[in-house]
Amino acid sequence: MTYFIFIIPALILSIYAQFKVKSTFNRYSQVRSSRGMSGAEVANTLLRRNGMSSTVGIQPIQGSLTDHYDPMAKVVRLSETVYGSNSISAIGVAAHEVGHAIQHQQEYGPLTLRHRLVPVTNFASSASFPILLLGFVINSADLIMVGIILFSAVVLFHVVTLPVELNASNRAVLQLSEAGIISASEVPMVKKVLGAAALTYLAATLSAIANLLYYLTIFGGSDE
Repeated sequence: MTYFIFIIPALILSIYAQFKVKSTFNRYSQVRSSRGMSGAEVANTLLRRNGMSSTVGIQPIQGSLTDHYDPMAKVVRLSETVYGSNSISAIGVAAHEVGHAIQHQQEYGPLTLRHRLVPVTNFASSASFPILLLGFVINSADLIMVGIILFSAVVLFHVVTLPVELNASNRAVLQLSEAGIISASEVPMVKKVLGAAALTYLAATLSAIANLLYYLTIFGGSDE
């Protein structure tokens, strides 16, 4: 029963977030931007505007909603539904990824912290559950605590990711507006696309926190 109290609300939010991001993206994929620029053209324009066109590349990538900025390669990778599309969804997503590139250039604190957490998080995400499971099976409070500490690193990564994504979206809207790529009437539409995407990060964060609270509850019970 305790599990459902912690996890079900987060699970419902996660399902809703996935539905929301896909439906919003699809809706505004049908709306052509007033300037008619493709996602790739927008990314190139914003990179050039910030003096980064010679240091950050742009590449197409397969799939839908697979867009991301690769800080190691310094490349903005845009999905098939964004790279060549001139829709509101496409230019919003492209600008968001450029927002990450700008964060990287300016050494934005939360982004720098997230990069440093990546190797720790990769290990913790794969090791925490097996250690927790073993601890519960053999009733070892020490192992359970080790698993909880490792999983806490995963939670921290999600918590740090949230402001990074929100900041990138805010930068995207500002950059698009200042560059004259979107009109005042298009700003709310771009915000809806990026806001729906941000909801998925919020859901992931709350889900991770809910799992951590559940583990702590079990640990408290096993320690009695």
